[in-house]
Amino acid sequence: MNNGSLFVTAFIVGLSGALMPGPFLTVVIGQVAGRGFWAGPRAVAGHGLLEAVVVTALAFGFGRHLAQPAVTGVIGMAGGLVLIWLAWRTGRSADEVAEGLAKLDGETAAAVRGLPEPLWAGLAASAGNPYWVLWWATVGAGYVALALAGGPLAVAAFYAGHILSDLSWYGAVSGAVAGGRRLFGPAVFRTVLILCGLFLAGLGAYFVYAGARLLAG
Repeated sequence: MNNGSLFVTAFIVGLSGALMPGPFLTVVIGQVAGRGFWAGPRAVAGHGLLEAVVVTALAFGFGRHLAQPAVTGVIGMAGGLVLIWLAWRTGRSADEVAEGLAKLDGETAAAVRGLPEPLWAGLAASAGNPYWVLWWATVGAGYVALALAGGPLAVAAFYAGHILSDLSWYGAVSGAVAGGRRLFGPAVFRTVLILCGLFLAGLGAYFVYAGARLLAG
């Protein structure tokens, strides 16, 4: 993949993950409800700081191991299978997630106040999320392995696309909670989830195929 492809696909895959409710979404809602709109981006900054450390470690601490064809092949296949599983999970829960998120308002958000400084809250919510750890151990590591072939700029393109997806989605959530209004109707959100699921399935199949070719020599 070239730098542009890495950026675009990292953005879409990152958005697919960000759309799924989890600990970090709860942190953002609570922080914005108690502190205002900018608490959301500050929580994303904590999330992004931790991910920058992970990307740097993968690229410069473990990069030589990832560069081995057998290791890259195994990681690519594992990441592909995780993406396919996420595609199934995304499509299966589209209706439930769409309806639940469409009901978010100030009263719902007010129930989760009392969190610490947004940056540290975002960092802690990410580090304590098993899904986040699994994603970086498989899909994220596979992406970094692919990006290493293009050098530091390719790794930077991957990271920029990934973190921009988080900032875009959670910025929208922050605006919805802070403004006390709905940005997305159930039908629109359901369509977004289904499209993301299809994209994840396709990219997952590509990762499995590429990994199998590397293992086959």
